[in-house]
Amino acid sequence: MNKFKETIKKEGYIGLLKKVNIKIITPIRVSADKFITKLFSKCYTKGFHKLFYYTFFTDMAKKNKEIYWFGIKTSKCPLDSWIYQEMIWELKPDFIIETGTDRGGSALFFASIFDLIGNGKVITIDINNYSEKVNHPRITKIIGNSISPEIIEQVKKIIGDRTAIVVLDSNHRKNHVLKEMELYSAFVSLNSYMVVEDTNINNHPVLSGWGAGPMEAVKEFLKTRKDFEIDKSREKFIITFYPNGFLKRIR
Repeated sequence: MNKFKETIKKEGYIGLLKKVNIKIITPIRVSADKFITKLFSKCYTKGFHKLFYYTFFTDMAKKNKEIYWFGIKTSKCPLDSWIYQEMIWELKPDFIIETGTDRGGSALFFASIFDLIGNGKVITIDINNYSEKVNHPRITKIIGNSISPEIIEQVKKIIGDRTAIVVLDSNHRKNHVLKEMELYSAFVSLNSYMVVEDTNINNHPVLSGWGAGPMEAVKEFLKTRKDFEIDKSREKFIITFYPNGFLKRIR
C-alpha cells in the first residue's frame, strides 16, 4: 500500500495507473486512500469471496466449518441470510417457495423469521428427502422434481392468489435453472422477488470449471422478461453468493 502512495506522490494518479496497466480517460481527483480503495476493492472482494466460499462450501470444508441454523446445516452465506430477513420483514409475504431443500436449514431459517413476524409459510421442494430432522408447522415439504408439472400444480393449489417470494436453489445447471425461472416467476408478486442462488459459480468468481449455470440462466431470462429487473441494492454487503441474482418483479 505504501508503494502505491509513494508512486502517487512522485508520479501522480496517471503514473500509478500506468504501473498497474489501467487505461484512464480523465484524471480522478480523490484522496490517495480513497483512490486506492476504489482501485483494488474488486480484487480484495473477489479474493475474500473465494476464501469464504472454499472454506465453508466445498467438499474440502471440514465438518466443524459448516454453517448451521438451530442445529440444521444451511448452505448459505450469512450475509445473504441477513438480506433475506430484511426482505421478509419489508414484504411480509404469505409464502416463500424454495426449490432445493437439502438438509432443511434454509427452510427452517425462513420459518423462524415468519415466527417472529407472526405470518407466513414455507413451501420447500427437493427431489430427495434429506430433511427428516426438520419439522415445523410453517413448513410444507414436497418431494419431487421442481420443474415437473405435478409439482407445479401442487404449488399452485397451495399458493392460490396469495403473495410469495421465490428462492431457486436446486440443480444449478443453466437449462434447469432457466426452466425453474420460467415456471416459478408466475408465483412472484408485484414488488416481490425471485432469488436465483449461487450465481457466483462458473467463475463469478468461484468454481471456474462448472459450466453454464445460474448466472447464465439469469442473463438468458432477462433478455425477454421485462417484468423483472436486477436489484443491486440487495447486494449492499459487497459479498454475496447471488450476484445479479436478486430479481425484483416490477410489473
